[in-house]
Order: sequence, then structure tokens, then C-alpha cells
Amino acid sequence: MTPVRETFWNIPHWAELAQYLLGVLAVIIFAAGVYLRVQRWRLGRPERLNGTLGDRLQAIASYALAQLRILADHFSGIMHLALFWGMVVLFLGTVLATVDWDVTRLLLNFQFLRGRFYLGYELVLDAFGAVVVIGLAMGLWRRYVRRARRLASQTVPTFAWDDMYLLGILLLIAVSGFLVEGLRISAHPPSWRAWSPIGSALAEAFRPLPEGTQRVLHFSLWAAHALLAFVFVASIPFTKAFHLVSSPLNVWLRDFSPPGALKAGTEAGVGVIADFTWKQLLELDACTWCGRCQDVCPAYASGSVLNPKHLIMKLDARLLRHPPRRGVHPNEQASLHGTAVSAPELWACTTCGACADACPVFIRQPQVIVDLRRQMVSQGTMDGMLQTALMNLTRYGNSFGQSERARPRWTQALGFKVKDARREAVEFVWFTGDYAAFDPRVQEMTRAVARILRAAEVDFGLLYEGERNAGTDARRVGEEGLFELLVDRNRQALAGARFRHIMTTDPHTYHALKHDYGAAFDGQGGIRPEVLHYSELLDRLISAGRLPLRQRLGLTATYHDPCYLGRYGGVYEPPRRVLRALGVRLLEMPRSRAGSFCCGAGGGRIWMEDTPGGRERPAEQRVREAAGLPGVSVLVVTCPKDLVMFRDAVKTTGLDGRLAVRDLAELVEEAVTAEEASHAA
Repeated sequence: MTPVRETFWNIPHWAELAQYLLGVLAVIIFAAGVYLRVQRWRLGRPERLNGTLGDRLQAIASYALAQLRILADHFSGIMHLALFWGMVVLFLGTVLATVDWDVTRLLLNFQFLRGRFYLGYELVLDAFGAVVVIGLAMGLWRRYVRRARRLASQTVPTFAWDDMYLLGILLLIAVSGFLVEGLRISAHPPSWRAWSPIGSALAEAFRPLPEGTQRVLHFSLWAAHALLAFVFVASIPFTKAFHLVSSPLNVWLRDFSPPGALKAGTEAGVGVIADFTWKQLLELDACTWCGRCQDVCPAYASGSVLNPKHLIMKLDARLLRHPPRRGVHPNEQASLHGTAVSAPELWACTTCGACADACPVFIRQPQVIVDLRRQMVSQGTMDGMLQTALMNLTRYGNSFGQSERARPRWTQALGFKVKDARREAVEFVWFTGDYAAFDPRVQEMTRAVARILRAAEVDFGLLYEGERNAGTDARRVGEEGLFELLVDRNRQALAGARFRHIMTTDPHTYHALKHDYGAAFDGQGGIRPEVLHYSELLDRLISAGRLPLRQRLGLTATYHDPCYLGRYGGVYEPPRRVLRALGVRLLEMPRSRAGSFCCGAGGGRIWMEDTPGGRERPAEQRVREAAGLPGVSVLVVTCPKDLVMFRDAVKTTGLDGRLAVRDLAELVEEAVTAEEASHAA
């Protein structure tokens, strides 16, 4: 006898018809729920997204189908892949069965689920059904036995029931499906039952029961299985299960702007849900509550009130429970500030981007936080020190409140004149940034870079008092208007200079000039100049033999990847190549490259008071991590703010004398001038 699928064995005709009616009803409810969700997203402001069709196809393949970002956590990655692909295969199996029974059998008088193809179909569905059960068991163990910390959601406690519902109903659907199969095989054993190994194993357990009892149990469980499946489909838009729709959609519609780039938005910022863009509202719905953002957040690790996961969950809860209504003025809608979000949690963010980089569905948490900050800034609700820094930027063009004529004062101790790029042509214009130019703790590093460039015969110059703060941090604290003012002043200064490339020692400035400024820095002839971080330039000079290294340093060190140079800029190898060329034995910290831990200074945090009552500051945690590496005596940095933050942290943690914080330029200069110093002695 040829193996063939008997779709409705032991099922009365009325039950078969009821299944179709309930299926249609479930699909209608599902579609209505999705429509309501989409209508909520459409109430947001317009937003244009970057990216091509090829980008989006690759994103879906890598992050929705292969789920590469989730696989970094092996247990969680295996669990999600088991659930995702198990459910996909079971869904496709259901589609094939429906087409086989209701389309080809009725309309074309043949069934394709027969013979060897049907036997393979049965085996595959049994295997992937088992995969789903294993994935669900892993999920239940992780959430309710192991109780993974990042999965807790005390801020929105009702969401915990959502998790229980989703895991529970999927488990009931999977188990009841296997039981139905086992009872069918037991009561009506086919000769090919070995191709359904799990169903056959269950059939042995049911065999002692009378056939009549087996048929009653089979029909009862079939009805329960079908009802559970329809309830699940209908409930998807109204439960956590909606991320099965919204998360892949958000991956498909992800914005392909450079990492860390911000959308301009409005100066008034976000005060109510409708002030977000439609894409941001989609992102709130796409959140899977996985807690990966929480695990990498330096603010959360230091004990602040900010938890990026809970922030998104609270905003999503506001969207679901109090959706904006068309025609209602924003002033009459419920404000987010003071209810859904608090000022301390928004100001705690360093905008390091670790959360967005870790998010498996590409939510842009920093953009959400900055948009909310913009409203607070527009209303003057901010830290006193931050307010002073912004006033200094407005009045003097730097956060130190120094005269613009004091910006090049650090050059006076060099012993040689640095060119003025506004008066004579140079190959590189050096955009120093505030800390490199004004902070006495950093100025010696700045002079070291100048001496290295001179030794390598690099043609460089400064903008002198024409330079203003690049505005990176001003923009990220929410002062969009001030950022645009600084961009305009710097654009004018560069328009009056003659140069081929831009170089900076400050990663924050590097990011601004390369990404935030866009076309504002187009040079002569509309050609945008290349922007280099000094570590990239040093790497090129050493590789080209233009920088003679007279001594190998022979020390053991570790390197800290600045957030705005590494995670945002993708510059990882140049500083490491320079260190290896110097003869440095480099040991990597556990958190390095894209997973690097923030120093705590970004996003304007360096201008604000420390959060009271917290645990160790991010910088203190980072220097302890560096000091814990065997044999490491030096922590190498390539950012002026890192130099300030880490040297202070070494003192407060009692590691002074155990760990030295040195800039890359200091080490390069030591290797370059070693022989000269020896001759002088």
C-alpha cells in the first residue's frame, strides 16, 4: 500500500468545517490586530531610512534567518534557532498539508504527500517538532529555573505573564500535536509508522487502551490542538508573540546610517509618544525584552537608574496602553517625562552605542534617549555643570570657557611654529578638539603628536582660533540648535583653509567630522576630505617607513577601544599595528573591539556630576579589568577623554603604581626619540 497522508482521520465532517471557520476567524483577528499596530506606528513623525534592497536582503538573511547577533550567547542562540526554525518548518508543513488536502486533492484529484516524499515529510516534521520542544524546554529552564538576570522585568510586571503565555501555549501546541499523532498511529497503525519515530514511541504507551478510548482521546486532543493553534494565531498582535512579526520587519527596515549617527529630529525633542518617528514606534514594538542591551550598558553596570531594556519596555507599554490619537493636540496627550521616563535615567546615558550594537533587532536606543533629552534641554531641565558647559560652547566655542585665542596656546612649549592652515596650504589640517587643546592633563600628549608629525615631516597645520568644538557631545545631550551653530562656524573656518585631509586626536571629533557633519565639510570642488584619527595616520607613517622607530619598547600592555573610534568608527587594527611595531606585547581585555566597555565620559557625561548612590564608575571598572590581566602594566588609550577618565580612576581605585595609563602618542614618541635621548645623555 502506497503511503499517503490521511489529514482528517477520525475527524467528523462538522469538526472539519468548524476548523476552517475558526481558522478564518483567527486570521481575521490577526489581521485586525496587525492593522491596529501599523496604524499606531503611522501616528509617528516621518523618517527617511538609508539602505538599498541588497542591504535589506542581507540583513534579513544574517539577522532574521541566521540570527547572528543572538548566537554570540551560545545557549540563547541555540534556543532561539531551535524555536524559530522549528516553528518555521512546522508552519510550512501545515501549509503543505492544507494545499495537499484542500487544493490538489479537491481541484486536481491528486495528492503529492504520498510515497517517499510523504515519508520524508513525516520524518522531518517529527524531528523539527522535537527541536521546538527542546527549544521551549531550554527557554523555560532559562527563565524559571536559572532565572537569568537580564530577563527580569519588574518595571513592567505584566510583561512576565506575556512570557509565560507565549512559552506555555507553544509547548501545549507542540506536545498536543505529538499526542494526536501517537494516538492515530496506535489506533490505526500504518506500515510506515517507523518514519514517525516520536509518534510511534508514544503509540506504544497508548496501545493498552481500547481502540474506542483511543479514538475519543484522539479527537479530543485534536480539537484542543486546533483550538490552541487558532488562539495563538489570533493572539499574536496582542501579546509578546507580536515580535515574531515586528522584529523581522524592523530588521528589514533597519536604518543603514553609519553606526552612532543621529537623525536631526526637532529641537523641541520628544515629549509625547506621537513625537517619535514611525520607525521609532516600530522599534518599540520590535523589542524582544532579551536584556542584551542591559548587559552591556555602562550606566546600568555602574548602578545608575538607567536600564535601556526597561526604558524601551516602558515606552512600548505607553504606546500599547495609551496610543496617540489623530487630531489630538500634543499638549493634550500624556507626557512621557516624569511618568514613563525620568530625567536621571536619561542623563545617565553615555551614548556609547553598546546597546544598539548588541540589540538583535536593531533598535536605536541612543536615538530614543537623545530625542527625549532634546525636550529637557529645550525646557532648561538639566544638570548645572552641563548648563555651564553648554553656555561656554555657545559663548566661546569650547566647553572650558576659555577665550578662542587660547586654543593654540599649547603650541608655545613646542619650540617650533605650527602652520596656520588659514594662511598657508597644508596637507593635513589638525582639528584638535577641546580636551586636547585646553586640558593641562592632556596637552603634553597633544604636543607629543605634534613632535611626531614633525619628525615624520608631515605637512600639517591648525585652524588656530578659527576652530570650535565639533559639537558631538552637544548634540548628544540634546542641544541640536547649538550643534548646528558649531557646524556652521567650523564649516566657515575650513572653507577659508587650504588642505587635503583632516586629522584629529579626538574620537568624538573624528565621528562628528566623518559622519555627523555630512556634506557640511565638503572641501574644494565639492570633494569631501578624508578624515583620519591620528592612530590611522601613525599606522600609515610607520608602514611607509617615514617614522623611524629607534627602540623597541618591550613592555606588556592592553589597549582600550574608544567607543567613538571603535564601535562607531570601525577603527580597531591601526592602533594595534602601531603597538606591535613598537615592540609592545599586547594582551586583549575580555571586553574589547566592538564589545569594548565605555569610560563613562561620552554623551556629555564628562560635563555632569556623578550619579549619587551608584556602584563603581565605568572608568573604575575598566581600569580594574585592565589591571587584572597577567603582566599588564600599561593601559594604552587613543582618546583625550579616556586619558583623563582612566588616570583619575587609577588613583581612586588605588592602582597607582600598579597600572599606568598612557596615550599611544607618548609610546610612539618614546620609541622615536630614544636614540636621541641616549646621545644627549
